[in-house]
Order: sequence, then C-alpha cells, then structure tokens
Amino acid sequence: MIVVLLIGLGLGGGLALVAGHLYLYRRLGRDLSRVRFLRVLVGVALAALSLCALLAMVLPRKVPEHGFGPLVVVGLMWIGIVFYLLACLLFADLVRLVLRLVRRRCVLSAEQESGELDRRQFMARVVAGVTVASTSGIVSFGVHSALSEIATPEVVVPLARLPRALSGFRIALLCDLHLGPVLGRGFVREVVERTNALSPDLIAIVGDLADGPSEVIGRVATDLGRLRAPHGVFFVTGNHEYYFGVEGWLRFVRGLGIRVLANEHVRIGDGPKGANFTLAGVHDASGGRFEPAFAADLPRALAGRLPEDEIVLLAHQPKQVDEAARQGVGLQLSGHTHGGQLMPLGLAVTLDQPYLSGLHRHGPRSQIYVSRGTGCWGPPMRVGAPPEITNVVLI
Repeated sequence: MIVVLLIGLGLGGGLALVAGHLYLYRRLGRDLSRVRFLRVLVGVALAALSLCALLAMVLPRKVPEHGFGPLVVVGLMWIGIVFYLLACLLFADLVRLVLRLVRRRCVLSAEQESGELDRRQFMARVVAGVTVASTSGIVSFGVHSALSEIATPEVVVPLARLPRALSGFRIALLCDLHLGPVLGRGFVREVVERTNALSPDLIAIVGDLADGPSEVIGRVATDLGRLRAPHGVFFVTGNHEYYFGVEGWLRFVRGLGIRVLANEHVRIGDGPKGANFTLAGVHDASGGRFEPAFAADLPRALAGRLPEDEIVLLAHQPKQVDEAARQGVGLQLSGHTHGGQLMPLGLAVTLDQPYLSGLHRHGPRSQIYVSRGTGCWGPPMRVGAPPEITNVVLI
C-alpha cells in the first residue's frame, strides 16, 4: 500500500513538473529570444534539469550507497527555483491578462492592434527577465537562510501546575532535521554543538529525523549520541520515520542512548517526593495508517501518571493538540510545519494544521509551541522561515 502511495505521489509530482517546465520553456525560451539556437539551448537545459528534479524525488533512499548525492542536490535545488519562477511568472501573467481584457474593451484600429501585439511581446520579455532576476535573489537568500547559522530563540512558557522549584527548567527542542544527501554529518555536528551550548536540562527531538532508511542515513546521524542533558534526551516519531522503516529508526535512536517515548510518559524532576512534571510522548498522527501498532494514543501515554503533575507532551504534528487539550496537557511541543519553509507555502500548511509556528494558547488550559524546524525538506532553502533550535524555558 505504501509503495503504491509513493508511486502515485511520484507520478503526480512528475506530471506537475513536466507541465511546469513546458510553461517555463514557452515563457523563458520562446518568448525571451528569437534566436533558434538559444531557444534550443534553453529547452535542453530545462529538460535536463527536469530530469534531475524527477530523480531527486525517487533517489534519496539509495543516495549515499550509489553516489547520486550531487545529482539529488541539483534536482532539489531546481525544484525550489522552479517554484519561485512559476509563482512569479504566473502572478505576472495573471496581471497582464487582466490588463489585456480591460484594453480589449476599447475599440482599436488595425494600426493600434499591430502596436498592441508588439507591446505585448515586449512586456512578455520584460516580465520574463525581471522574473529570472527576482528568482535569483529569492533563491540566494533562501539557501543562505537554510544553511547559515541556526537561530536559538528563547521561548518562556508559564505553566500553572509547574512546581516553583522547577521554574526556569530548560528544554532544547529539535525537530525536522531531515538528514540526507543535503544535510549530513557536518550539519549534525553543528546541531549537537549548538544544542549542548544551551546547557539544557532536557533535550527533545520531535520527529522527522531523516529522509532515508536508517541503514543508509544512520551513518551521518551518529553524532546525535553526543547530545547531553542532565534529565536526558527524548525522541518521538514524525511522519517521515514511517516512510523509511520506522522500526529501524527506533532501533538506531535507542542505540544512541536516546529514550524513545512511544505512547508513554516519564516523570522529570527530583524524584517521587520532590518537584516533578510529566513528560509524555506519542507517535505521529499518521503512524496508525502505516501500522496499527504505531497509532498515536495519548490516553495510553498518560495512563498511571500522577494527576497533580503538569504535563509536557512531545507530538510531531500541531493538529494533535486537540486531543492534548482534552487530556489536560499544559504544553505541547511540535514541529512538522517548517514554518512554511518557502513563503507563501505557509498558507497551504494552515489548511491542514491549526498553527504554523510560535507559541499559542489552545483552550483554557493548554498551550502549544510549534518549531520552524532545524533542517529543511526538499529544496535546501528557507524563505521567511529560518531554522531554529528552540530554548523552551518553563516557569
């Protein structure tokens, strides 16, 4: 079933890419130049880059084994470039279409009609040139934002039931690393160093660790075993773990000394009679669609907890907050959205998730913090949503 789904998504994405590239050829090849050689050159380049993009959608499972890494990186980069080229061109062409319809309401002479055609051709070339220049600037900014120094914002969260002795407790929140052909061992080392430098009391990794199976990508993730916090390092699954063998990833994470919270909880603090809170973790909201045993089950995760304890929940997807609020969770820590990653894609994300990023109150007692993510998925760029390692301070 999963194989069929992935094939379907690949075919759908492939058709969209082909259609988009045909439109780009019409606007950037045919309209920009009357020189046949240049039009052919643009067509060949677009065809080659389209193939790279298609391969980038299907090769990540085997990239480190078969050495296709550079090809995948080029393909992923081109997907991001195409997105902004198409967005700018389609918007500009829509505006031109509206203006053309307005002008058609005027009665034009034959001479004016001829001049109108020349004007439209000139404007088409101007728009194409401006689009290429604008996209170059956006993409350069996006790549720099994704691959430069990771932000470490501090977010202070007041919790009504948190013991005074634990006020100031610090949780370093990591999520959506998406390790693979683009973000590898060097990126992991930077993440580990910056996280440990925060001197957190606890570290939480909230899903989407990698884009590939553990036996392939695991070699670049081993430095995560150097994460250090007095109260431990914890992990819950995201949807991408299920695409690439969730059981293999859980074995790998446990082998690094990281505690997996699989629909379960632990008490964090000074012991049974001291100051404590409940840290719970559930599987990703999509887990049950892959395997019934991996369905998210918050009531099970909270079974047996002390009712006076405050609850901090690790759950990959923000939409899991509805159940969290019903179960009396004080704070949910999530990721998944990447903060939209490529503006304005955040608008589409909000159709599926209640929150895009930041701290929000949900209901009378619950709060949720949604991280923009630490890595990036697909194109190695971020526009309007820089990566972060969040320093969550409980008070």
